[in-house]
Amino acid sequence: MAEVTLRSVRKVYSNGHVGVEGADFTVADGELLVLVGPSGCGKSTLLRMIAGLEEVTSGSVLIGGRDVTHLEPRDRDIAMVFQSYALYPHMTVAENLGFGLRLRGHSDAEVAKRVQDSAVALELVPWLERLPKQLSGGQRQRVALGRALVRHPQVFLLDEPLSNLDAKLRGTMRTEIARLHRSMQTTMIYVTHDQVEAMTLGQRIVVLDKGKVQQIDAPMKIYARPINLFVAGFLGNPAMNMFKGRLEDPQHMVLVGADDTRLEIGVSRHTQALQAFVGREVVAGIRPEDLQRASSGADDIKIQSVVDLIESVGNESFLHTRSGNWPLVARGAPHDLPATGAPLTFYVAPEKIHFFDAASSARI
Repeated sequence: MAEVTLRSVRKVYSNGHVGVEGADFTVADGELLVLVGPSGCGKSTLLRMIAGLEEVTSGSVLIGGRDVTHLEPRDRDIAMVFQSYALYPHMTVAENLGFGLRLRGHSDAEVAKRVQDSAVALELVPWLERLPKQLSGGQRQRVALGRALVRHPQVFLLDEPLSNLDAKLRGTMRTEIARLHRSMQTTMIYVTHDQVEAMTLGQRIVVLDKGKVQQIDAPMKIYARPINLFVAGFLGNPAMNMFKGRLEDPQHMVLVGADDTRLEIGVSRHTQALQAFVGREVVAGIRPEDLQRASSGADDIKIQSVVDLIESVGNESFLHTRSGNWPLVARGAPHDLPATGAPLTFYVAPEKIHFFDAASSARI
């Protein structure tokens, strides 16, 4: 196990495209850190630079305090699992698990012990003599994980390893990976575009966009206090509701939209910070779960809307409504649902509203 440190790591391709711009952070020894962001944000490029599969344009990569920036992947003491399983089809599960160890000259006894330990941890013992074609997708992915684990690497890198699995298997494998990390305490860096994987797996998450690190923190801290509009909109399903408008009336803090729809923010803990933005465009963000159909406090802000669509997904419902030209989605109970086209009043506590500068997208 070892910590991983990135110092101003930058990747520029030959066509001038900047894949990663100035990544600067440390993954603690034994930590499970998740790199998350949309396609093309630079997360896989960053992982490949840590692995040595992608050349670093500038900056440095350290593993266990050792500068490995210009070392070959085989000299970095890392193991990597990709989206594709890449198993040898003519080898059994046991042979696939032990193949890398045999290449490195480990004794038969050592190979057998590590393969057995890995098979037990991943519940693969009943399938050790089977070929990959005789396994399910989830079992094959576990073999790919096991092949990396048997090496006992300092750092374990996972590049979207669950993308080929269906939703049920992804949930099962997320649990499996989290359990493995707890038991082994191996330093893991996990890449995904799936925010659910990021939120449930990561002890900390790194949110990237257009090659730049946007925010690094524990998942729920980022969810509760996103640093900018991108992070606010990216994390959360359904996404945060965004009300963009000009801030007017410094006494009552009224947000006025393009169609003159008005949202009276009222006096809250945000008032002092917002005074500097009177007359300017700001964005008010509200999470769907914070829109309530009943008031819970005297200071609650009232939002009038009309129901466009109702999505019932079993244990909850998503109410798609519109307040003037502002679309908004509320998460609620699956019962006592209003009719489409019906007027609907929402209430939100002032402290649940997030404010951002529309010009810079930064949190206010």
